Amino acid sequence: METGKTIGGALCLALFLKLFLFDFMITEGQSMTPAIQPGSILVVHKLAYGLRLPGAETYLLWWTAPKPGDVVVFYTPGRDIAVKRCALLTERAFIALGDNPSHSYDSRAYGPIPLSNILGRVLLR
Repeated sequence: METGKTIGGALCLALFLKLFLFDFMITEGQSMTPAIQPGSILVVHKLAYGLRLPGAETYLLWWTAPKPGDVVVFYTPGRDIAVKRCALLTERAFIALGDNPSHSYDSRAYGPIPLSNILGRVLLR
């Protein structure tokens, strides 16, 4: 009985952490080489810029914007998930650029990304 409570509590904590605080992603493609290699495991800080409920289109609370140079995870206009470097900000959008321009589908092709599309900032790569 006690073991079941411990396992249940650990699962609830892990789910909470994954939904609200951190996520793990495995990269594909060459767009961020040499900084991030294909197959790298990334740790994404979901609360870096604000509080967003899982699956929500916008943030409930927004406390800071990404800085130029931050590596962010976001939804592209086609609703794919991408990892790129934040290059330029406006009040509502940012320019996302891959470190490897010849292999990167980024804002040079699809334009500025709304800040609300950001899922988090890459912590570890």
